[in-house]
Amino acid sequence: MLSISEIKNGKNILFENEPFLVLSSQHSKTGRAGAVLRTKLKNLLTGALIDKTFQGADKVEEADITRTKAQYLYNENDSYFFMDTASYEQFFLSKDVIGNLALFLIEGIEVTVLNFNSNPVNIELPVKVKLKVTEAPPALKGDSVSSGDKLVTLETGAKVTTPLFVQVGDEIIINTESGQYVSRA
Repeated sequence: MLSISEIKNGKNILFENEPFLVLSSQHSKTGRAGAVLRTKLKNLLTGALIDKTFQGADKVEEADITRTKAQYLYNENDSYFFMDTASYEQFFLSKDVIGNLALFLIEGIEVTVLNFNSNPVNIELPVKVKLKVTEAPPALKGDSVSSGDKLVTLETGAKVTTPLFVQVGDEIIINTESGQYVSRA
């Protein structure tokens, strides 16, 4: 059992018999009142976000999440299909569960699968992925008055702010946690 002081960002907890990922946590203690922990939790089964405040004496169980490797195959409608690299079994996760991570999925990428009770419930992407630029406005010569950034579209449909020198066809590296440009590939 975890006390409120052990609940940190990135921790997997069991709340109301479902696995949740702690996205943010903020401890506070005021005057005579006991300590409280305000958290933002993501349900790993449904992708739903909730705000939950834990009181000083509350305890939660740590979710038993195992990690395996899988390869992303393709998407069809709102389902994303993967293949376990050890057993070669195929499975899918819905767009509701994957959320914004879908913006960085390209065929063949290896992901980490989060399994709860031996069932895949969510994925983790590598921190950095290489994607190709499909649309980019031309950089105008001498355009140094603006901030030096432009909005480009990637092969997955994601839109990212990049420096002016990035052009259509360039491969760039994106941080999947922040969704920001890192460098040219």
